Amino acid sequence: MRAYERLLRYVVVPTASDEDSDSVPTTKEQFQLAGILVEELKQLGLTDARVDEKCYVYASLPATEGCENSPAIGWVAHMDTVSDFADHVVKPVVHENYDGGNLPLGSSGRILDAKVFPHLPQLKGRTLITTDGTTILGSDDKSGIAEIMTMLEEIQKQNIPHGKLCIGFTPDEEVGAGADHFQVESFGAEYAYTVDGGAEGEIEYENFNAASAKIDVQGVNVHPGSAKDVMVNAAGVACEIQSLLPEAETPEHTDDYEGFYHLMKMTGDVASAHLNYIVRDHDMDKFLEKKQLLTSITEQMNKKYGEGTVTLTLKDQYYNMEEKIRPCFHLIENAKKAAEAVGIQPRIQPIRGGTDGSRLSFMGLPCPNLGTGGYAFHGPFEHVTAEGMDLVVDMLLEIVKIYSGE
Repeated sequence: MRAYERLLRYVVVPTASDEDSDSVPTTKEQFQLAGILVEELKQLGLTDARVDEKCYVYASLPATEGCENSPAIGWVAHMDTVSDFADHVVKPVVHENYDGGNLPLGSSGRILDAKVFPHLPQLKGRTLITTDGTTILGSDDKSGIAEIMTMLEEIQKQNIPHGKLCIGFTPDEEVGAGADHFQVESFGAEYAYTVDGGAEGEIEYENFNAASAKIDVQGVNVHPGSAKDVMVNAAGVACEIQSLLPEAETPEHTDDYEGFYHLMKMTGDVASAHLNYIVRDHDMDKFLEKKQLLTSITEQMNKKYGEGTVTLTLKDQYYNMEEKIRPCFHLIENAKKAAEAVGIQPRIQPIRGGTDGSRLSFMGLPCPNLGTGGYAFHGPFEHVTAEGMDLVVDMLLEIVKIYSGE
């Protein structure tokens, strides 16, 4: 079975996580896909496949004879998707022999536009998989799961020698909790790769330092006719807070290693208002400066409007894994060799985001990321090609061969 065929099966299973939930996993629907994957892993000969009570899927494939001393390599992907555009069942659409031009997405009125997504002409002639324009696709990260599964199938079909292979599929990555309950020691890998997002050939070991910032504003709501020197308009204070942040340091104005403040959500009225931010920077010093600015703004607002008007809750989510990958840079060099061996141009670049691997690296499991062949994640324009996924599978197989000494 080709990887994209598996993807088509997985994406119709709803697995959106919920950042407002305190349960583990944040949504019970993720168990449905976990159960499907456990059964499939068992069918592929990974007899120890299991899902634990927190919805983590684990399995392993023992080393073949003669490869027992090869390093145990882990392969990790996440089962959940973002919650945006995930309110109904995904209907993937397969476009064979895509012409590389603009493509209407079903009857949604949305168009996959080559001007907006300039890589599209390079996909001409491929089998393109999109949404119908009303949902996400779920390629992030069900493509990674499909590619790992297909790698396992091909290893056994082709009798490829290999060291121990450790498989881990996580819940709740999209809400920053994918590694919270990952059992690194029992997982059994010396090194690992996440297969999560990005075009085929992307190899990533530098990621953002990340935090969430929740700001609550408590207003004083009185009749506007007698409001002078009494009213504190919470919605107005929230707007003022946003105006005090650097205008150029937002996602739409930054690239490469540049960090940002991203206002994810803003709600409120005169009585109360709420702002949800994510804060990102590759450089730790600049990351700390960004958090300090939010703290300073909070203090400034409370001095101006009264103590307790503004409450800031900062929570670190993950850190730049570069320092953990540098000492075992063979992970990057071998991934690069594997890409070149299968005809992919490798691109080593920073992640403008994070993966489970960033957290796992700090938990003792060095874990860079490999692209899945997908594009435009987290929205209705998400797409991937069958051929790109095939190339990723070939690259994963080549990495397995390299570490087994083939």
